[in-house]
Amino acid sequence: MRYFTTRYTSLEGPLAGPGPAMFGTESSLSMFLNTLTPKFYVALTGTSSLISGLILIFEWWYFRKYGTSFIEQVSVSHLRPLLGGVDSSTPSTSNTSNGEADSNRQSVSECKVWRNPLNLFRGAEYNRYTWVTGREPLTYYDMNLSAQDHQTFFTCDSDHLRPADAIMQKAWRERNPQARISAAHEALELEDCATAFILLAEEEATTIMEAERLFKQALKAGDGCYRRSQQLQHHGAQYEAQHRRDTNVLVYIKRRLAMCSRKLGRTREAVKMMRDLMKEFPLLSMFNIHENLLESLLELQNYADVQAVLAKYDDISLPKSATICYTAALLKARAVSDKFSPEAASRRGLSTAEMNAVEAIHRAVEFNPHVPKYLLEMKSLILPPEHILKRGDSEAIAYAFFHLQHWKRVEGALNLLHCTWEGTFRMIPYPLEKGHLFYPYPICTETADRELLPKAVFHEVSVYPKKELPFFILFTAGLCSFTAMLALLTHQFPELMGVFAKAFLSTLFAPLNFIMEKVESILPSSLWHQLTRI
Repeated sequence: MRYFTTRYTSLEGPLAGPGPAMFGTESSLSMFLNTLTPKFYVALTGTSSLISGLILIFEWWYFRKYGTSFIEQVSVSHLRPLLGGVDSSTPSTSNTSNGEADSNRQSVSECKVWRNPLNLFRGAEYNRYTWVTGREPLTYYDMNLSAQDHQTFFTCDSDHLRPADAIMQKAWRERNPQARISAAHEALELEDCATAFILLAEEEATTIMEAERLFKQALKAGDGCYRRSQQLQHHGAQYEAQHRRDTNVLVYIKRRLAMCSRKLGRTREAVKMMRDLMKEFPLLSMFNIHENLLESLLELQNYADVQAVLAKYDDISLPKSATICYTAALLKARAVSDKFSPEAASRRGLSTAEMNAVEAIHRAVEFNPHVPKYLLEMKSLILPPEHILKRGDSEAIAYAFFHLQHWKRVEGALNLLHCTWEGTFRMIPYPLEKGHLFYPYPICTETADRELLPKAVFHEVSVYPKKELPFFILFTAGLCSFTAMLALLTHQFPELMGVFAKAFLSTLFAPLNFIMEKVESILPSSLWHQLTRI
């Protein structure tokens, strides 16, 4: 009997063991939670809120500067290769590599900053705006690019041989406008220097008429230098450089004189000067004189000549511009816009001419998607910069500033643009791996436009495509807000939040407890005892 009782007692452990062992863990956990004070919860949630807030600030700064999420970039660039992922963008053949290289070269060329063909006069227009509003219309980066252009076009290595040119070579490097103007007057005391007249016409003249008078004096001096250097250009590299510089000076003067005539209302005279200049110097396409000619012909409403210029310069081998693409769209829209009705078009469909007009608008919008908002006056205009980035916001401002009046003059053109321009984005693949009619939209435009255009004080740079906030920024923002709210509530209502925390943890562990109970009922008691001992 004693033996039986002893044996029974020794078997009682395995039979009753799993229950206390299992519920002992729960009781210790419950005891640990009961010993936690509200200050612990406040500190825990406050620390979590601080950490998530710091992550949010860093993520937002990184996204604003580089346009991508830091966490996503690290995940894609470093973690995915470790996990065995393969980057789909990695070229697998030499043909793909060549194609990507061509695309990269095109992207670099499209991110190049160009001289604005229709740039205003700094003294007679930009400075007058500053006097009236107290705002600077040009950025330091833009003016620095202009200084580099002037040194490239108006100086050469042999300037030290002519005292006036030596003074002007230093003047173009001066940052202070008054120092540049004083140097130009000093050069004119020695001789009639064409580049000195150019500087005074650009920066000192306060009216277009005064600028025109100075440019005419510059033309007289520049034409004499050009003829002399033309006769000596083949006598050596030094004379060839002089002739190249004198050619640039002469072309610049004649182009600015034509622009003065255009601004003073003598448009036909301006057109003649531009045509003569393009015939005399056909190879100097870097000045983009044809864009000045297109704007003047549109002012005269000479649409046949506009079409002839477009037929020559809207070529696949030549770099496009907003002026070329949108002027072509305007001519196509002019043929149908006066009778265009969205309701009638939806009922009967688009005619061939209307389809051509819509396709031309889509082509223009794909090249530069920023222009329509300025033409439709959905966004306010500012003075155009002296340099533009093709396909960027700066080019859109420069185009709309001079061509908005031409779109308004064509009846129904803006209405047709308003009805159709947003349809372009349905045809462009997203994200912008490739374009529809042009190369993919370059990602560098926003950064360059922010350097070229005034700060957001009175102009907000247009960005395409609109960057969506990455998931990790939204997640950290939500986590930061949630933990901060928990910390505040725990500090204000510690007892209530303690009860809530316990109830939440009990609810959270309820499924686990249920599963453990089911496992206890299914597994043999001896096996469970061995597992608990392990």
